[in-house]
Amino acid sequence: MRRRLPVLLFIVLVALLPVLPTPPFWITLANYIGLYAIVALGLVLLTGIGGMTSFGQAAFVGLGAYATAYLTTQLGLSPWLGLLAGLAITALTAFALGAITMRLSGHYLPLGTIAWGLSLFYLFGNLDFLGKYDGINGIPAIDLFGLTLQSGRAIYYLIWVVVILALLALQNLLDSRSGRAMRALNGSALMAEAMGVNTTWMKIVCFVLAALLACLSGWLYAHMQRAVNPTPFGLNAGIEYLFMAVVGGAGYVWGALLGSALLTILKDQLQSILPKLLGSNGNFEMIVFGVMMVLLLQRARQGLWPLLRGWMPASVGVQVPVSAELLPQRVRPAAGAVLLHVQQARKQFGGLVAVNDMEFVVHGGEILGLIGPNGAGKSTMFNLVTGVLPLTSGQILFDGQRIDTLPSREIVRRGIGRTFQHVRLLPAMSVLENVALGGHLRGHAGVLASIVRADRKEEQRLLFEAARQLERVGLGHLAQAEAGSLALGQQRVLEIARALCCDPTLLLLDEPAAGLRYQEKLALADLLRKLKAEGLSILLVEHDMDFVMNLTDRLVVMEFGTRIAEGVPAEVQANPAVLEAYLGGVD
Repeated sequence: MRRRLPVLLFIVLVALLPVLPTPPFWITLANYIGLYAIVALGLVLLTGIGGMTSFGQAAFVGLGAYATAYLTTQLGLSPWLGLLAGLAITALTAFALGAITMRLSGHYLPLGTIAWGLSLFYLFGNLDFLGKYDGINGIPAIDLFGLTLQSGRAIYYLIWVVVILALLALQNLLDSRSGRAMRALNGSALMAEAMGVNTTWMKIVCFVLAALLACLSGWLYAHMQRAVNPTPFGLNAGIEYLFMAVVGGAGYVWGALLGSALLTILKDQLQSILPKLLGSNGNFEMIVFGVMMVLLLQRARQGLWPLLRGWMPASVGVQVPVSAELLPQRVRPAAGAVLLHVQQARKQFGGLVAVNDMEFVVHGGEILGLIGPNGAGKSTMFNLVTGVLPLTSGQILFDGQRIDTLPSREIVRRGIGRTFQHVRLLPAMSVLENVALGGHLRGHAGVLASIVRADRKEEQRLLFEAARQLERVGLGHLAQAEAGSLALGQQRVLEIARALCCDPTLLLLDEPAAGLRYQEKLALADLLRKLKAEGLSILLVEHDMDFVMNLTDRLVVMEFGTRIAEGVPAEVQANPAVLEAYLGGVD
């Protein structure tokens, strides 16, 4: 109930505004706030959640506006058919642009969005059938249940119903399997792929959804204004939309509404005040916005909504399910059976041979340690097994099938879970949700099912499995804590729980004891022995020799990319080649 209270208060406020003796000007301003908020909600998904900066959302607003304007004025179609056509055109355009643009990274991505945003803007202004820069006039009003929404006050409720539905849909999406995958895109794409997320596809989905919200805003704008021209759909408008999302809080759904309201009201007031102060007319409000953005990025990088949220009652967060139907479990391989077989694996970076014809086997129900001095090639070998790097030659078999040609998400699908040398968690998400991300491939509900909450049964099963794995590793009492608040030792155990949620038959651990205190190492060793006793196979890369020698069944030793020894810990400790590699010789 606490999570729904802001929504209920917001709905009451929106419903009462036209009923009160509100001046028409404020109704018009509220309409524009709603239109801008719809676009900003898309940018929350795209930029704040997905980590992809876009300056071109105004062009998608233009697609929605021009599509309905042309179809209703030139072909005499209903505005509702204009909406469907606009959504279809926008979806196809966004998919084509997203398939190209979302592959860019760094500063190339925002530059790419500027390029196609300008292209669409000039396209609107140079096509004869769209009226060039004069645009299209005489757009009919929307008919809804026998009512013609001709005035700003008449269309007000439609605009804000769309805003509320978009807000709830986005919140539903983020509280789902697909939403967790989207939240993992921002700075953790490698981890997301290792959990089974198709990051390229998820980026395109975010892009298309943000474009569709912009298109919806454009449709409403066209039928509210009853005329369109290219001016509102240029680069300046795209920058303002991004400002709204960032100022309010690009990572928060409610931040889109806050930013839209704040900048719309501020812009209106500045346009009246600044010309009087400066004695001339111009877009001086953009200077104020620029200064405000610099100050905001210095003082409140997450936007203003997190500051306001601190004054509100703390939300309970995702609840731990009391019970749910268990997910299907993989059959563990027989003890001693060959599970992973690395055959003559070789990796070259130009003239550097990082892994030189490595050969080793991991059997069912054993803990195998992969050790060696710094620079021996252990991490490279680990990345070859997990699909992060491709082999130069040789092959890697898992359960009798080749996996060296597969991407990371397909390798985890076959039953290999992993952790990372440097902890990769989503610190703002709860411990429970971080672990549930590991079960991504064990769910099937898509984006549309998440938006309409048709995935609730599956979601409960995934969260229950995540809670079960947390209890399994001893972190059940921290399920609702933020992952970033945990100590390093707990975060490493949390990564193991997330990997276990994949239901692996082979667990790959990359230096799990790094940075842990002595007692934490003992607890970790007990946990790994417990997992082994349950039939799980473990491949362990580690530098701590005491930890490895007392835990593993067998060891493989690497030096300069080559295997120099293999055997039980006692044999390896006495091997002259190993002593030479670590200590420079017996003497």
